[in-house]
Amino acid sequence: MAMKNYPEEFKADAVALYESTPGATIKGIAQDLGVSRETLRLWVRRAAEKRGQLAVTGRAGPEVTEPAASPVRSGGRVGQLEARVAELEATNRRLEAEKRTLATEREILRKAAKYFAGETTW
Repeated sequence: MAMKNYPEEFKADAVALYESTPGATIKGIAQDLGVSRETLRLWVRRAAEKRGQLAVTGRAGPEVTEPAASPVRSGGRVGQLEARVAELEATNRRLEAEKRTLATEREILRKAAKYFAGETTW
């Protein structure tokens, strides 16, 4: 198998995608991007070392925390409204995280398409 050279920007974007995606696995992200699992793992490890952090590559990803229990007061209706607001805020946080992930993925795919289009010699 031939060695592929990826631009530093692509590597950084791949690492950012992995780190910003809740529930992401290196295997899944690598498969989506068309790189080997070990290559992505190495990029993630190097990026963590550059930041001076301990590389954690076996994690399931940062989780968006949901409120453990709905706040309920003795007022009944007020408690229901507060619980609904808490539920909507949690949904909003989850959707915002998903939106960031999709935007990052889209940008990586655009850059990859541009990169690979430049490689072709028809």
